[in-house]
Amino acid sequence: MSAAESRPLSLSTMWSQQSRFANLTDFVARAKDLGYTHVELSYIVRESGIEEVRGTGIQVSSLHAPAPLIDLGGRRNFDLNLASLDEEERSAAVVQTIRTLEVAVDFGARAIVVHIGAIEGAAPAANARLRHAVKEAEPLAERDFALRDFIAVRAAGKAAHMAAAHRTVAELAEHARRLGVTLGLETRLHCHEIPNPDEAWALIEGYPPEVVGYWHDVGHAEVQDRLGVVPLRRWLDELGHRCVGAHLHDVDGIVDHRAPGGGTADWEYIARNLPDNAIRTFEINQSIPDDAIAAAIPFLRSKGVI
Repeated sequence: MSAAESRPLSLSTMWSQQSRFANLTDFVARAKDLGYTHVELSYIVRESGIEEVRGTGIQVSSLHAPAPLIDLGGRRNFDLNLASLDEEERSAAVVQTIRTLEVAVDFGARAIVVHIGAIEGAAPAANARLRHAVKEAEPLAERDFALRDFIAVRAAGKAAHMAAAHRTVAELAEHARRLGVTLGLETRLHCHEIPNPDEAWALIEGYPPEVVGYWHDVGHAEVQDRLGVVPLRRWLDELGHRCVGAHLHDVDGIVDHRAPGGGTADWEYIARNLPDNAIRTFEINQSIPDDAIAAAIPFLRSKGVI
């Protein structure tokens, strides 16, 4: 068996959001049947689900913060912004992410995936306008206007939120170092969210690679490229040497989380640039059928990604 064939294959619990998997013991059993050796615990898993996975004995490759999911005064913890200008919200989000680090230690997982925050104010609406213009194939002039407007609005709100994100990374890095778990700052789907490649480097460069790194999301990077915001190749060209892991999923237009092989992502680029030691997690939407989940493994093996 080659090194590639023996590499861990992890399926995110994103796919578990189906009525037949009300108990995650059943999800784990099906994941194994379909060829997966590990799972990633995503932020949709509650404490009870974590205990169900623990009882199966399957290895956990990584956790997606903030796991476990809890409700906080009418909000879910994954709605909290780690780059919020509201210090109470930012601090609460940090506490939830530290909890994920602690659960990672319990499972022996070496990394957690972190959404490091978003630029608030007018940026989310400008991002939504850009996505609509591209999805609906509006005239080029309209798409160009939406893109220029988004870039200007994002730039205007960036500085204060980046300062908050730096404080967050500093606090989380202290705990990550102590616990021996790596923080992976993820490429985001929505372009008003942090980081872009420059921001990612600014946030991770001051820390050892085993403490803070970059988490590449294949689908998110493709969508940002298709929206005209960040060229696809910038991410791994500039950050690949600090890449902790990757979320593997395909893209149809600007719709992501398709099973690999069910879209038009540039898998050859991923195969060339994803480090050998990066965690490979299949992060696939719960609407995707079992046969596509199984077929994703030989597809990516044929591309040299796994």
